[in-house]
Amino acid sequence: MRPVPTLGLAALLAVAAGSLAPAQAQYYDDGYDAPPPRARAYRDWGGPPPRRAVGLNCDAVQSGISGLQPFSCPLPGPRPLGARCFCDMPVSFLNGPRTAVGRVAP
Repeated sequence: MRPVPTLGLAALLAVAAGSLAPAQAQYYDDGYDAPPPRARAYRDWGGPPPRRAVGLNCDAVQSGISGLQPFSCPLPGPRPLGARCFCDMPVSFLNGPRTAVGRVAP
């Protein structure tokens, strides 16, 4: 039972001896003041890509009794010009709307 208090006393002396030394920071002069090297991941690509033209309307063609007729409907948000869109065209109040395929227009 004698070694346990001796071990505690030795640990206390080691901590006390270590705390008497002043704290020192390790400074490495590896060029921290220089700018970082340019890597391939940071190549300048010339800025953001150009913005695409967008439209808010869908121009479709409605096929009816008298032939093809143009039909336009609003879109819920901006879409790229020329993209496919769909319009729900009212045919009559008795039937449900029919869907026509169109293209986005300004």
